[in-house]
Formats: sequence, structure tokens, C-alpha cells
Amino acid sequence: TSWEAKFRQDLDDGRWCETDKGPLWKVELHRLSGARDGDAQCALVLSFNHAISDQSSANLLLDQILSDVADIDEKNKVRAPAVRSDMPLSLEESVLGVGKNFEEVKVDGFSLDTVKYVADKAAEGFRSPVILPDDALKTSGDGSGILGALSTISGNSAGGSDMGASARKSAVTFKTLNREATNALLEKCRKEKVSVTNALTAAAALASTDFIDGGEALPGKERNYKVLQSLDMRRFGEQLDSCETVACMAGSMDLMIGPLPDRSGSSVRGKSSGKIGVAQFWDLARDGKRQTAAFVESGGPAQATRVFDAFMSISDGNNLVHLTAESAASQGRAYSAGVSNVGVFERQRAVRREGEPERESLMSKHGKYEIQDIYFATPHSRSGCLYQVSGQTINGEMKLTFHPAKPIVSEETNAAFADSFIELLEVAAGVREASTENVGESNGILSSIPPNALSLAALAFSIGGTAIHSGAWADFFRSVSEMKANVANPADATAALNFWIFFAVGHPILQPILWISDVLHGTPGPKIADLVPYLFLAGNAVAIGAIAFSKEIRNAVNIAALGAFFAYVGAGLDGQAGLGDFNLALDDQYKGQVVKGCPAYDDVRQPSMNNFDLEKYQGKWYEHKFHDWTQFKEVYDTTLDIKLTPDGKGWIDDFGVKGPAPNAAPLSWDKSPVANGAHYFLFGRVDEKDPPGVLRESGFGVEFPNYIVDVQKDEATGEYKEAIQFQCLERGGVRVFEGINFMSRSPVMTEQEMTAMHARAEKAGMYPYGASPEQMHTVARRDASAPELDNSWQRMWKSIGVDKLLELLTESIEDGGR
Repeated sequence: TSWEAKFRQDLDDGRWCETDKGPLWKVELHRLSGARDGDAQCALVLSFNHAISDQSSANLLLDQILSDVADIDEKNKVRAPAVRSDMPLSLEESVLGVGKNFEEVKVDGFSLDTVKYVADKAAEGFRSPVILPDDALKTSGDGSGILGALSTISGNSAGGSDMGASARKSAVTFKTLNREATNALLEKCRKEKVSVTNALTAAAALASTDFIDGGEALPGKERNYKVLQSLDMRRFGEQLDSCETVACMAGSMDLMIGPLPDRSGSSVRGKSSGKIGVAQFWDLARDGKRQTAAFVESGGPAQATRVFDAFMSISDGNNLVHLTAESAASQGRAYSAGVSNVGVFERQRAVRREGEPERESLMSKHGKYEIQDIYFATPHSRSGCLYQVSGQTINGEMKLTFHPAKPIVSEETNAAFADSFIELLEVAAGVREASTENVGESNGILSSIPPNALSLAALAFSIGGTAIHSGAWADFFRSVSEMKANVANPADATAALNFWIFFAVGHPILQPILWISDVLHGTPGPKIADLVPYLFLAGNAVAIGAIAFSKEIRNAVNIAALGAFFAYVGAGLDGQAGLGDFNLALDDQYKGQVVKGCPAYDDVRQPSMNNFDLEKYQGKWYEHKFHDWTQFKEVYDTTLDIKLTPDGKGWIDDFGVKGPAPNAAPLSWDKSPVANGAHYFLFGRVDEKDPPGVLRESGFGVEFPNYIVDVQKDEATGEYKEAIQFQCLERGGVRVFEGINFMSRSPVMTEQEMTAMHARAEKAGMYPYGASPEQMHTVARRDASAPELDNSWQRMWKSIGVDKLLELLTESIEDGGR
């Protein structure tokens, strides 16, 4: 029909809407073929720019149009004109309050609840929800995990660009759940103490399981599903918008459902054998209710609004959405399924009219004009959900639109999905019989493990590992709040916090890499090309197979990995993960006393710095000890080669490292691509306003002073032979970072020389900042006369050009610094 063709066209093609000059909405009247003049069945197609309207707004406008036209037909005038409304509030204003958006309050609106919301969102990726059917995967992954997110953030579409992205259109199927089934479903929902929306999300997840394998059944295959549940944001936060005019107040939350075996929907409907029955349908609905209640009770709607507002304000959000849409890995899909349920049409309030104290309810009939069907959809062709259903109830019947993106989901598959969805609701409501011949399938050894037992065990481990450092975490967030409250420019606090996060994340990520490397090189037996043991590859195949086959194992591994990460960072905050290289506490303690902020240079500067000559300070220094979480205890033979720029206003620090150290990875240290050395560079400036001995160091978005506290001269030559450096970053009265370096011109220092250096640091008042022996890490050193490492792995690295790549990288960075 003509209206269906226009519906499909306007759903995907928004060229009719010129956002710079309008109009932002339009309406078309389609007369249905065969209708008699004067009593014609017609279709109204309303098309909106989603920025100004959601379906509740569309209902409001449709009801007003029909009511006014009926009045004009009957009385030749509108009985009571609608009250003219002001410009509607933004969603942020309605939820957070006027004057509370990110541009006005910046990070002051953030709280621990905001951090928890972001962490929970990040954790969803570890459950690896399915977002594409098996027959639509174009790359080795679907782009839904952490690596896909990192690719997008870095400015690249995960898996490369999908050349067919612009050709995607909506597959559209319209369905009606008849009055009997709708009423029965409502009664059943009341009995099960869930909402109709909870039932719809359960049906969406179960129907998805019937089609996710692309037609190739995989017995025993289980997957997690991420369902986008739409929310009317007028109901949350400050609730300043009462839907008296058109506005977009559409929000959403994520439901994590599963793991569910493939073809679970068929199992519920009695079409195939399996472990999922009608009782499990209602279990899923109750789980959806539980997740929704937890989200609302924790302030999730407000936090989601605040984070999205900040994201769109400080990042190129539109470009990130574009990159996701163009991704060949995800093909624009971010969710397994999506459900938008507007509720009952007749329960919504109508426009406010002049002279009438109360707003009436919407009506499906005004005069001779009666709404028989009402369908709506928002486009998911560019980006959105794999399977999407949108619906509302009118005249006692639920009207559903199924509108995924094709060719990811074909018109035929969409129609079959719609049939499966309707049948699931009918079976769950009790108006259709399901077969009772379901027979449980065995999943082998895993079938003896209670559902989610491994995940719950991993969760218990993660909670316990994080809880033992809860005091340190509380101190950290307290210090962050203090810092944000005290800085004049919020960007300064954000930059300092990002600096902390970068290195706080880097240390725990390195640990499993070193462990796997030692396992690799410690595995016995014959090797491929004298490099990788056959037994190591076999073990990896078993482990990867278990993770790929079992969602239970995959979830447990992901949860345990996330828990281990937070436990490791917590140990750094507690000072239990190495005081020399991973003491992450802000304003940490010394001898039971909290030491606030950074000292002034004159507070630590020693008399040896009189007549300091920066020119003589240039050259190569060997680092012997450090207290510095921007460094790693796993490296060795570290050196600093300091050079001034030709104009004397800048300096470059060529930081040489080798790694990992033999004691950090005893089985693999000599196989590393940087075992023979690598370089990275620090840059800074010499500020003429600073006293001699102060260099300004910059990197990762922050700048902080590098104090040269003490130097010792060679009695014969007058050249500097030992030095103590002290870097300190403070924001808002909170010390975020301190770095201390004990350096010498010689690669070897005696115990007496090191003890004397500690004594000078103590005299300078640096012990409270980390210069005492127990707070510093001793840099491992290989004998200077030892030859360059040469083994099969080093020859392999050279054969593929790793050494040349490192040289080019070093040269390009150094040139860029100049």
C-alpha cells in the first residue's frame, strides 16, 4: 500500500527534513484503495525528526489533530483551543534540572554513582553479548568487545569500514496481538508480578535465539544477549516535562540476559527439544524487572543522562556513532535486540486546552474518526539493534512493528522473527498450547555444574578482592572529590585524573602478559621453528575452545579478569603492590601521617645545587633506584639521556629501557622484543622564571615540575656524577603523583654510595614523599660487558624488522620533540 511504502521510505531517508530551516515534521494522508467516498478508510503517515519528538509526543499530536477535525466537522470550530506551549525543555533539563547540564556544571555533577554507572557499562562488554547472526559475521569478531570499543575511540571503525553501510535499509513487518491474547498477556503479567514490557524483552531475547545461528544449528551453543529497553525519561529525575507538547524524552537502559542456548524460543514454543520452557520465559521477565528496578533505584536514568550529556559535550560523539555505523565488524549493531513499548494509548494525557482545568485522556475515536491501527518505528538501519520491535496498545490490541536493518536481517527472516515473537507471547499468555515433548539436552561435563556457578564464584572472588581495599578506594574518591572542588578549571582536574588512570591501568595489564610469556617459554617438548612449543599451542586450543564453547566459562573468566584488575589497582592504592613502582594513593601516608600536596623547591633543594649548571647536567645518566608509578619494576638497565634544545628553552629526556627483567620473567626475559633495549621520550621546557634546577616536564596532558634536588661532583673534573630528581604533580591541593630518581653517571654504585644518597634525600625532607629505602625500587642491571642477547626469538624479531621499527619510532619521536 502507499502508506506502507511512505512509512518505509521516511524511516530510512531523512532528506525531506532540512534541519537548518525545517520543517522538522510532516503528515501525509493516504486514502486506502477501494474505500467509499465520504466514509473512506485512510492512513495518516506522520514523520518526525527524532530530536523533537518521541512516540508519546506523536500520540499527543495525532489525538489533537483528530479531536480538532471532529470539532470542526460537528461545530464548525474547535471547542477549546489547545494552550500554546513554550519551547519544550531538553531531556537533560527535564531529568537533571534547569541549569544542570554538563556545559554549566562540568564535572561537579559527577559522583561515585556516576563512576559506578560507567564501570557497569564497561563491564557489559566483558560478557560479550552477541550482536550479529552467525551468517552475517564479516570478520573474526563482531566488534562488541573491548577491542572494538578501543578501535572506535581511536578514530577507526572496528574491523575496518563496511562498504555496504550506506546501503542498509529497514526490513519492516507489522503485526497485531489480538484482543484476547493481549488481555490474557496483561492478566498473566499481573499474576507473575511483572510489566508487559518485561514480557516483551523476554520474548525479544528468546526470539533472537531462534535466528542467531543463521540457520546452522550449533547444539549446546549458549550466548549472552544485550537488550535495549526504551524508557520514557519524563518519569525520572526532576520530571519537569509532563508531555504537554512535542519533545524527545526517549531514553533507554541495557538488559543483560543469558546465557541462553540457541533455539530457546523454539523450545518455549514447543517446536524443538531443549531445556527452556514457559516457566523460564517468566523467569527472564522477572530478571528484566529486577534489572530495571536496580537501574532506577540506583539513579541510573539520571546518571545515564549526565554521562551522555558529558560525552556529547567533550567528544566528537557524532563521529563515534558514524564510525560504529561504518564498522565492518559490528555493521552498526550495538545490541542483540531492542524493545520500545509506549504502553496503552488511551491512558496517556491529551493536550491542555483553554478553560479546562484538567487534561483529558487520549481517545481512539473522535466523532466519526476512529484509530484502528497505529504503528511506529525509529530507524536502526545505520546503527542500533540487531532485532528491533516497537509497539503500543490501542483498542485492547497490541500493535507491533518489527524493523531491523537489512540485509543483516532479511525481510523473510524479519517476518519469521515476528511470527516467533507473537507465538511466544501467545504461549506465555496461555492462549496457545506449547508442546510438552521438550527433552533436556546434555552439555557434557558442564551440565553437572549449576547454572552461573562459575560466574558467581568469580564474582565472589572479585567482590572479595575489591572489598579488602575498600578503605583505599574510599580515600581515593574522597581525594578526587576534594581536587575537583578546589581547582578553578575543571579541565585541570580531569587531565590529572586521566594521567593517573593511564598508568594505573597499564600496570595490571602487563602482569598477565608476563605470566603467559613465562608459560610459553616454560612449556616443555618440541617446538615449531625453535620458537613455540607444540604443547603450548595445544593447551591454548583447549582453553580457547572452552571459552568459545561455554558462555559460563567465558563469563566467569571475564568477571574474574575484571575483578583481578580492580583488586590489583586497589592493592596499588593500599600500597600493597610495590611501594616503588605502584604506590597509587593520592596524598599517601608516611609513618601513619597523611602527607598533603607537593613541597616547594626551596623546601627540598640542597646546598649542592648552588651555582648549578644545566649544561653540565646534560648527558647519559644510569638510574639505580626510583619511586615512580609511571615506571615499571619489570624493566631493567634504565637510563636517562638528557639534552637541551639548541635555544636552551626546552629539553628532551631519552629514556632507555630493557625488559622484562630476569627476576620479573625468569623464563622469558631474553625472548622479549625489547630485551636488547627500547627508547621513549619525555619532553619539557626550561622556564626562565624558575630557579636553576627546576625543569618543566610534560606528557599525557599534564605539566609538572622536575626538581633537581641534589648533585655530587667529581672532585677531579668538576662534572656531575650523581643526582637526585623529584617530580611532583598537585592539583587542588591534592598530590596526584610523585616521582623520585636516584641516578649516577656510572652503571654501578656501591652500597655505601647508595646509603649516602638516601641520607641526602632524607636531609632534603624527601622521605615522606617516597625516598626511604623501603619505598624505592632498585633497578636491576645486567653486566655492562655482557653481549647483546642472541637466540631464536631475537633472530625472529630482527627478521620481521622489529629492531628497525623501534629505531624509526625512536627517531620520529625525537624529531617531533625538537
